[in-house]
Amino acid sequence: MTTGTPAPYTTRTAVDESDLAACFQVRKEVFVGEQNVPEEIEYDSYDADALHVIAVAADGAPLGTGRLLHGVGVAAKIGGDLTVGSLGRLAVTSRARGLGVGAALVRAIEEEARGLGLAAVDLHAQTHALGFYERLGYVAYGPEFPDAGIPHRAMRRSL
Repeated sequence: MTTGTPAPYTTRTAVDESDLAACFQVRKEVFVGEQNVPEEIEYDSYDADALHVIAVAADGAPLGTGRLLHGVGVAAKIGGDLTVGSLGRLAVTSRARGLGVGAALVRAIEEEARGLGLAAVDLHAQTHALGFYERLGYVAYGPEFPDAGIPHRAMRRSL
């Protein structure tokens, strides 16, 4: 970003119910609406304790979201290693794609993970998004697997 030019968006941790509602609306638009993920599997019990981040335009319109799972409550989901967080549900609205929102959200989640003392972040990337995450320093491991009928690969980045 150039100095003196206002950012077209900002990222922050979701702080209240209206932020959470905006996060869920973005996820519904992208995953349920565009990718046909069944709504009943898009939202899960992990949402209650997850750290959610949101990107908003200057006018407050939500542009993207993601979440970080960490701690004992999700240890089994993330391989039992309490030093690893799980980045997930990263979604950017169609009108905001190409603005760097996805990368900014990933970096915001990584900063939160560092603040929590985590050593690495894992994620399950849709295979079409592998290059995006690779450019951000993530490395794929393990075989391809389906999630909600969409091919994915596990990836990790040390912090």
